[in-house]
Amino acid sequence: MTENAVRKITTHTPEEIERVAEWTKTEEYKEKNFAREALVVNPAHACQPLGAQMVASGFAETLPFVHGSQGCASYFRSTFNRHFREPSAATCDAMTEDGAVFGGQNNLFEGLENAYTLYKPKMMAVYTTCMPEVIGDDLTAFIKNAKTAGHVPEELPIPYANTPSFNGTHLHGFDAMLKGILEYLTKDQKVEDKCTGKLNLIPGFEGNIGNLREYQRILDLFGIPFVMMPDISEVFDSGCDGNYKLYPGGTSLEEAAESINGKVTMSLQKWTTPQTMRFVKSEFSGVHEVMSMPMGIEKTDALLMKLSELFDKPIPEQLKKERARAVDAMTDGHQYIHGKKFAVYGDPDYLLGIVSFLLEMGAHPHHIVCSRSNKKFKKEMEALLETSEYGAGCTVYVNRDLWHLRSLIFTDPVDGIIGDTHGKFVARDTGLPLFRVGFPIIDRINLHRSPIVGYQGVINLMSMICNKFLDIKDETCEDQWFEMMR
Repeated sequence: MTENAVRKITTHTPEEIERVAEWTKTEEYKEKNFAREALVVNPAHACQPLGAQMVASGFAETLPFVHGSQGCASYFRSTFNRHFREPSAATCDAMTEDGAVFGGQNNLFEGLENAYTLYKPKMMAVYTTCMPEVIGDDLTAFIKNAKTAGHVPEELPIPYANTPSFNGTHLHGFDAMLKGILEYLTKDQKVEDKCTGKLNLIPGFEGNIGNLREYQRILDLFGIPFVMMPDISEVFDSGCDGNYKLYPGGTSLEEAAESINGKVTMSLQKWTTPQTMRFVKSEFSGVHEVMSMPMGIEKTDALLMKLSELFDKPIPEQLKKERARAVDAMTDGHQYIHGKKFAVYGDPDYLLGIVSFLLEMGAHPHHIVCSRSNKKFKKEMEALLETSEYGAGCTVYVNRDLWHLRSLIFTDPVDGIIGDTHGKFVARDTGLPLFRVGFPIIDRINLHRSPIVGYQGVINLMSMICNKFLDIKDETCEDQWFEMMR
């Protein structure tokens, strides 16, 4: 009996471990890898509530509120902390086993009351995690009951979104929360024949503060009044002046409410904002546009020409000069990227932008992996690849993870990998450089401050990639008298 109660540990020799490791690099293993269905290994996406928290953080004097467990709230906050290296204010109602059995209404009552009393937000945006979604908590009723019982003021805006962690990604949560906030704030605000004259700019899930500031700069050069929704640029990049600000920035609630009367509402991430844009098209005044992220020359041109058309303003001379400099920089450095093969992964809208840029540089986006998407995205990406001879032979993989990508690279090698920090394990295994683009980037600093959109973004992306390849050449050159010029 004693022997049977002891679980024996199976050990393997170093030779066997090495043999299996080498086997995972083969075509045979790749076939088994791609046949798996129930297991996901290192996906290139996060869960819904994280996206919802980004939206909530981007509205002025708004406190993100997690209806769920403390551990979930800590994960979302720490992810933003590590990426932006800034505080990420958020709270939760700390549901535990009792809440899972009896429902989370009492947790929500106490949590809303304490949060309002302590932090005095002008709005609290509530979003859910797995536990309340599994048991079916009714947030509409809970929030109404909280106000009726006097836990929070009746007039306090408390929009919400159902964002189950077990379904969808951070993009779905972003979309749901943004739609929830806009529905709440714009209710009864539409005025017939009224126009604010402003552009409502929806950048989408954007972890690059530099991109947000680049959009703002471009619109300022045009002289176009705008409201960015959400705007996390000051929230997660407010500077250090010795004073802590709980609510350092964000979109004005008043401007967000007025956005329903805007002249133009434009989303720059089609695949991140489908629900929000359906709501906008049904309720908002003015023109509704969905554009691609302006990465690369062609997509930046398209955005600027559309802005010029919609607001009847000429493209500023400064932007024309920036375009010329970007084209010149591409000409100077194309030989370091031209013909090289890349594996890219990340969010759908980011992937479309990166691939467009690579094709312009004469590079091959050989393996394109999107962890959560659909056949429509795949067709759009394949159509983009067909616009260039450099897209020939490139393949799009949807609903695949970074362990799939590892097999692809070992069996069909490339020269570099483009994506967020989670690809560093694949990069290390394959001995390839990782060019960090996307969210999260938690093992390098300040990349979230360097724009990769617009003409300046073209120069930044190209410089990062070219200089890394040159570094590798210098660091691995066996000739001590190697040339100074490449």
